[in-house]
Amino acid sequence: MIKSKLKNRNLTQDVSFNLSELFKLMKPRVMSLVIFTCAVGLLMAPNTIPTKDALIGIILVSIGAGAAGALNMWYESDLDALMTRTCLRPIPTGKVNRNQALVFGIFLSIFSVIALDYYSNRISASLLLFTILFYVFVYTIWLKRKTPQNIVIGGAAGALPPVIGWTIATNSLTFEPITFFLIIFFWTPSHFWALSLYKSDDYKKAKIPMLPITSGVENTKLNIFVYSLMMLPVIVLPYAIGFVGITFLIPSLILTIYYNYLCFELYKFKKNKFDAKKAKSIFGYSILYLFLIFVIFLIDKIL
Repeated sequence: MIKSKLKNRNLTQDVSFNLSELFKLMKPRVMSLVIFTCAVGLLMAPNTIPTKDALIGIILVSIGAGAAGALNMWYESDLDALMTRTCLRPIPTGKVNRNQALVFGIFLSIFSVIALDYYSNRISASLLLFTILFYVFVYTIWLKRKTPQNIVIGGAAGALPPVIGWTIATNSLTFEPITFFLIIFFWTPSHFWALSLYKSDDYKKAKIPMLPITSGVENTKLNIFVYSLMMLPVIVLPYAIGFVGITFLIPSLILTIYYNYLCFELYKFKKNKFDAKKAKSIFGYSILYLFLIFVIFLIDKIL
């Protein structure tokens, strides 16, 4: 009797452990950003839908993002094992094998797209399918190991969740949600290149052609600054088309100008060298920056 109870307890622990490791494959941090931006896109739509439908839609989009993350980890497990930033992920540590990750990612991809098509609409499901395929095949398999522009082009996948949120609510695609896409798309390079500066040894070890490796520190600092400046017209665009009001424009411009300042401080540091603290501060601020921009979208709508 005691042995049977212990066996059942161990089995339960093994199952919960495996589930937690499978969940880690879905990149929970990325999923949290997807959930937030998708929710903002949905809430910014001109019409409302039942809360249950909204929650189901957001959850399915986050599952689709998690599926893409799992497939990314499946394909890049050899690179993850070489980098200090990723070596503790489930596959490099042996807690999940590559076949399990592949099956898990494919199952979640199919489930999320079909379920979103059923519970929401065909446009949203098609955009989610495109996002998963783009992230896996275009970014992960094609671009990541071949070009320093991997982040620039691959950023399109991460920029789509708020657009999908909008289409869940409206069953249509207009110009307004494209401004969400553009904000995330142009934000992504400076965000990730700041990370790649102080993690350049990791990328060099894994032979990933990030910008600091292929073009040097000075060129990377310049590109970070230039892309931060490109955020200015992108931030003004929603106001220019009448999508948001002055409540959005002024605080978002202040946040963007401060971002420009941080990137300029990094750029003007000694030639062909960089301040690791400044690079880390840009990476950290960029996350807060994007979060606050989308919060301000909601505040503007409420006011």
